[in-house]
Amino acid sequence: MTVTRVGWGIDAHRLDGPPPLKLGGVVVSDSVGVSATSDGDVLAHAVTDAVLGAAVAGDIGEHFPSDDSSSEGADSMMMLGHAVELCKAAGFSPMHVDVTVVAQEIRIAPYRDAVRSALAQALGIGADSASVKATSSDGLGFVGRGEGLVVVAVVTVGGDS
Repeated sequence: MTVTRVGWGIDAHRLDGPPPLKLGGVVVSDSVGVSATSDGDVLAHAVTDAVLGAAVAGDIGEHFPSDDSSSEGADSMMMLGHAVELCKAAGFSPMHVDVTVVAQEIRIAPYRDAVRSALAQALGIGADSASVKATSSDGLGFVGRGEGLVVVAVVTVGGDS
């Protein structure tokens, strides 16, 4: 019997670190960056947590603790790859991802196809199964003041477990 599971992830970071800003492994800004222990790829972090959640395999902080020096500057897409390996070890494979970037000034449209392609490759799915969207917070809160950004992600996995 085939089983389908859904995992949900969210991540937020301050926009006060050194450039560049990466989303899904793609540089989307050379003028701003985020504060983070790893390379700060907020999108990859949210998708990683969604994959781990669908596999019931913990969360990103469990696998890559921010107080562990080996996480310093870590490649977030590598973290996502690790989550996919754990998902497969649990008997599941990613089938679909849907991501929404919430940012006031960062524009996703020029990079959407590149981010979709990178996510699809990392998850082992077709680009037609990777959705990347964006919205603003219409000037509200820390996102609206340009102090940070948030990414939410939903991943569907399937398997025989």
